[in-house]
Amino acid sequence: MSASTWAGSAAIDPSHTSPINNQLMHASNQRTISSFLGIAFSFVSASRAFRMHHHTTPGRPSRRWARRHQAGTMQEVCPATRWTVDRSGTARKLRRLMQIRTRPRRGFQYDVFGCSQRCCFERLSTVPRGLDAMVACIAKPCSGRSNFPVRQPVRSHGVTDCPSDLANMKYVELHCKSNFSFLEGASHADELIQRAGELGYSGLAITDRNSLAGIVRGYTAARDAGLPYYVGAELHPVDGPPLVVWPGDRQAYGRLCRLITRGRLRREKGGCELYWSDVAELNEGMLAGLLLRQPVIDETPPAEQQHFDDSNALPWEAQDALPDCDAGSGSGYWQSQVGTHVGDLQLPPATFDPRDDAGWLKWLHLLRDLFGDRGYLLMELHQGVDDTGAAARLAHLSRVSGVPLLAGGDIHYHVAERSLLHDALLATRFNTTIDQIASQRLANSLFHLRRLDEVQRTYRAYPQAVARTLEVAERLQFRLDQLRYQYPVELAPDGQRPIDFLKRLTWQGAKRRYPDGVPAKIIGLLKHEMELIEELGYEAYFLTVWDLVRFARSRGILCQGRGSAANSVVCYCLGITSVDPNRMDLLFERFISRERNEAPDIDVDFEHQRREEVLQYIYEKYGRHRTGMTATVITYRTKSAIRDCARALGISLDRIDALSRLVDAHLTEGSLAERAADCGIDPDSEVGRRFLYLVEHLIGFPRHLSQHVGGMVMTQEWLCELCPIENASMEGRTVIQWNKDDLDDLGILKVDCLSLGMLSAIHRAFDLIEDHYDRSLTLASVPAEDEGVYDMICAADTIGVFQIESRAQMSMLPRLRPRCFYDLVIEVAIVRPGPIQGQMVHPYLQARRSGQQPEYPNQAIRDVLAKTMGVPIFQEQAMRLAVVAAGFTPGEADQLRRAMAAWRRPGLIDQFHRKLIDGMRANGLTQEFAERVFTQIRGFGEYGFPESHAASFALLVYVSAWLKCYYPDAFCAALLNSQPMGFYAPAQLVRDAREHGVEVRSVCVNASDWECTLEPTGTTGQRCALRLGLLMIRGLPESVGRNIVAVRATGGPFRDLADFARRTEMGQATLTRLADAGALSSLAGDRRAAYWQTLAHEKKPASMPLFEAAGADADDPIPEALQPMDEIDEVYTDFATTGLSLRKHPVAFIRPQLDRWRVVPAKRLSSVRDGRFVRVAGLVILRQRPSTAKGITFVTLEDETGVINLVVKPEVWQRHYRIARRSNAWLVHGVLENREGIVHVVVARLHDLTEQIGTPDQRSRDFH
Repeated sequence: MSASTWAGSAAIDPSHTSPINNQLMHASNQRTISSFLGIAFSFVSASRAFRMHHHTTPGRPSRRWARRHQAGTMQEVCPATRWTVDRSGTARKLRRLMQIRTRPRRGFQYDVFGCSQRCCFERLSTVPRGLDAMVACIAKPCSGRSNFPVRQPVRSHGVTDCPSDLANMKYVELHCKSNFSFLEGASHADELIQRAGELGYSGLAITDRNSLAGIVRGYTAARDAGLPYYVGAELHPVDGPPLVVWPGDRQAYGRLCRLITRGRLRREKGGCELYWSDVAELNEGMLAGLLLRQPVIDETPPAEQQHFDDSNALPWEAQDALPDCDAGSGSGYWQSQVGTHVGDLQLPPATFDPRDDAGWLKWLHLLRDLFGDRGYLLMELHQGVDDTGAAARLAHLSRVSGVPLLAGGDIHYHVAERSLLHDALLATRFNTTIDQIASQRLANSLFHLRRLDEVQRTYRAYPQAVARTLEVAERLQFRLDQLRYQYPVELAPDGQRPIDFLKRLTWQGAKRRYPDGVPAKIIGLLKHEMELIEELGYEAYFLTVWDLVRFARSRGILCQGRGSAANSVVCYCLGITSVDPNRMDLLFERFISRERNEAPDIDVDFEHQRREEVLQYIYEKYGRHRTGMTATVITYRTKSAIRDCARALGISLDRIDALSRLVDAHLTEGSLAERAADCGIDPDSEVGRRFLYLVEHLIGFPRHLSQHVGGMVMTQEWLCELCPIENASMEGRTVIQWNKDDLDDLGILKVDCLSLGMLSAIHRAFDLIEDHYDRSLTLASVPAEDEGVYDMICAADTIGVFQIESRAQMSMLPRLRPRCFYDLVIEVAIVRPGPIQGQMVHPYLQARRSGQQPEYPNQAIRDVLAKTMGVPIFQEQAMRLAVVAAGFTPGEADQLRRAMAAWRRPGLIDQFHRKLIDGMRANGLTQEFAERVFTQIRGFGEYGFPESHAASFALLVYVSAWLKCYYPDAFCAALLNSQPMGFYAPAQLVRDAREHGVEVRSVCVNASDWECTLEPTGTTGQRCALRLGLLMIRGLPESVGRNIVAVRATGGPFRDLADFARRTEMGQATLTRLADAGALSSLAGDRRAAYWQTLAHEKKPASMPLFEAAGADADDPIPEALQPMDEIDEVYTDFATTGLSLRKHPVAFIRPQLDRWRVVPAKRLSSVRDGRFVRVAGLVILRQRPSTAKGITFVTLEDETGVINLVVKPEVWQRHYRIARRSNAWLVHGVLENREGIVHVVVARLHDLTEQIGTPDQRSRDFH
């Protein structure tokens, strides 16, 4: 079907419309109707020449039904009624012509009789004689209420009028895919559950394709909705027909997990290779429905893609774009060895004519032999043209084989509207367009959850198939809440209980932490925590984390616990965390609570470049059958949705690329339509409307599974009987199919082994300081509360410093002026969406300036808020306020915490509004105070920090600031060696180090190591110089760089370029790259001479035809007239090869011109009066749009004198969108704001300076 024909073919339920849906159908063209009537009446006389009659199958509609139907009602033609005509040539011709799909003018489509495509029709109010027994339909566009024609179910084959009383009608949908059948299912699990409840279903099973990834989401949604919920999966063995299986009990569920795991581990990420022999081995306790008329999804790549040998030929991000491996056949049908044996059973041949009943019967007999009375034959009718014959055939096969029929829906989406999205997903799955997947598309749009009366009508002739869904549901006794998770317990020594071992380790650690005696407060906290840990059975969990930290430190890997675990004195004494609870008033119940009985969550940060050692230790210790990484769900974001939707609709690649570059991560209303129009996609056209609709609905959809940043799950028994395991894209890793939210919902413990770049940088800095300054440092030994450090922080001199280098933090520092460690804790926490949205920032700063505590309604509230000047900054304070001010129980306070933690789902806190207000009023607090407290608490719903988390981060803030203050050379080298990390690119880090007096030396093959190093300057008492490492050269492999260093260490410095080339055996391409970067200048005099000399060492002269044609000989000497590069060329080549330059800044070359335009340099802005209109210019080094900024974008420019902070309001951004989004060099007109030491420019106009400055290869870091 063509794109234009398909354009109007999707349909929606009238109760599920959206504003965008009102654009896609035009007003009807009367000539279309006239054209159809001409065709219809031309066959009236012919129709009288032969007898037309109905099939005699029970349940056929009466001829009066079409006349009875109210004229003007929107109906779907798919299909109307199937009629049998005499087999004369005239009759066959009439039948063929009446089934032709005619393509009318744009925006219209009509079918006549028997169309199984998706169209919108209205029955004729006057049916021509001779056609009254047929269903004569004409296309009529919708009334403008929706994007797509409203399709209501129609009378179909085997369908009769449905009884009006449906009170006793019960049905369980047992075959339903969610969007965790990636690129196939087109609805979220909660949408399916909600819709099933609305329709009055008696239950629903989520049965995703070779996966259990979506079952927990369905479980939680069904639990909240009160709908019976069943677990299952649609399995696709490669050597036979697919089947849907449902575990009957906990043991069967474990076998299903093992079955999927087995198939997944046989293939690379995203694939599955199951066989019927696996099903035969592990089917005990499962019920199964065989699919004999399942629309086969041919998962073989299109012909033009078949040159890929396997999924490894693609980057891992693209592997899921290939069809799953589980169909695995070039023909799109099953392949197997004929006569394969499964125990005493013999597999039927899978390659047989699908029209051959004998072949199907063999598979049904196998199903009966394997499953006995647990096996069923699925009958799935969707009002297609072949439903009557298919149903009759299935019934025949059921009778002959003795396998009972079971009704199912093969549900792919919750409402018919989503059929359009399903087609787009399917096109993406096959990496093609919707037009090219006709054979893979569903027959019509009725693969959605249907009303019970529609189900009853559809299966009127087979009521036992519907009733049997209830029988099957009754046999499914497994529920996800039956899962019992046991943590590994083997860490305790033989004969010793884990709790006793934990107590011994903890008290030993307490003595080390407090060598002068354990304070009474700590003793009391230890006893309290140990009692709760033992009661809830979490001792093995604490021992596991302790073991990981012990292993990391034994390998010299820097690590530190953070998050709510920092509330625990046990974690502190075990060495997991570094925040002393004796110095902080932390809330242990934020970490573990008796009332909520929720698993604790300990996050441990490891050096990001050595974390893999810790992960592999876990795999080796517990075995891959007992451990796996938590999954993370990669969802569609704006750009990925745009690309996939546009490709599915056949929009050209150049327009897709242009649009992707123009759009932001967060779309505003109407912005996508504007950007699409800019790229030549008319948003009012047929394709444009469909494109906007698809993007709107696809954003947020799961795309594929990936691995979590560090969550690890370990079990005492086999993990693969708890959840399926599959291969990750990274070698040596396996991943379970559930993400962290799924684990939390089921109470399954995980350990977060996270990576933190700053830990790597701090460790490297400590090593450099020890090597070059003979001073040994640890996190604990860095001098505390240093005045010089706090002076630097208050001046916002924090480029490179952990957590306080962002624009927002640097603007806050001069206002908050931290002077102690707890001030840093507040600084880390206050610049977050929660406190900002809760209007806590300005009240806190005002109270801090005044130095006066506000008046508190009572002492209990004072105890909670006094340390933050009467303003709740931390989540723990919000929880305590709910208890002391509003009378919440600890359990209710924890529910409030959960709502605060769910910051990605705004609005959850509002459900506590009335209880909080009423509670505070009941305790004598004023309405004004109560509303203010609620506003502050609601702010935490936009993401706020717990105090313990802020305290853990504050320690790294202080240590990194101390290093920058006293050892800027080592600090900068460590940051460069730990990239990528932080807000700033290496160019800005190097510029900042030079401003702090650090001499920076260029890359050189005779002086540089692979990493950046320190070199003595020759002056006693001065800082070392920073030598840039070979890793700074873009595109140079680490193996090559380390080989250069090794050869130099063995044979001494290189004498000249010829010696270098000979000893390192470098190819010409590598030599050229080194010469371009200036790394060979010490061997050849300058960059251009070095480049020319590399030509003499080219191994294949024929590869440079230009030189050959010019008569150049590989041995020709360097031309005497060869001039060195001028300075501007040197600068631009520096940026192209290393991303930075130690020469002049690019803006310096046009400073005379900027002076004529009265452009103010960065260093002079602080002396300009507040409110003055100024012009500034520079390279764009950072763009940031926080979610709390109401569309404002913060941009940082850099000129040769420093950095300039800009504020770009949404209207200015949109007015200058192409410059703002694409240009890397700006001339800005705006108003200067110079207040409290904070200087920035509010932008009024933008101009592109690319033509004046050129295009140095300096890429801005954008955070949206």
